[in-house]
Amino acid sequence: MPIVDVEIVLGPKETIREEMVSELADEFGEIFHSSPGKTWVKVHPLATNQYAENGGRPEGMYPVFVTVMKSELPSLEEMQNELAQITGAVAQICGRPSENVHVIYPPEGRGRMAFGGKLVL
Repeated sequence: MPIVDVEIVLGPKETIREEMVSELADEFGEIFHSSPGKTWVKVHPLATNQYAENGGRPEGMYPVFVTVMKSELPSLEEMQNELAQITGAVAQICGRPSENVHVIYPPEGRGRMAFGGKLVL
């Protein structure tokens, strides 16, 4: 059951479209080949004044950070395929260039995540 956190640095007067969260969830579900209700997505806005880069952020750049937590990590080949699909889907849905979409896979969650008090083994 993948859990995906999407953090969007918002531009001036930009908001998260109501449909964006369900569009992302549906796209991620297809990418991960998960049945309905098995891919969870949380979207978090990040105000421009809460994001910086050393040396200054380039004008007009508002990145998106995607964290994909899975019980088991895919092979490197499968991960590269997922990364390409995730990046393209997020760029399109969030209205960002692909180069401003950054994806993070933390260590696999097996033995470290619990749902409803039951450890994922």
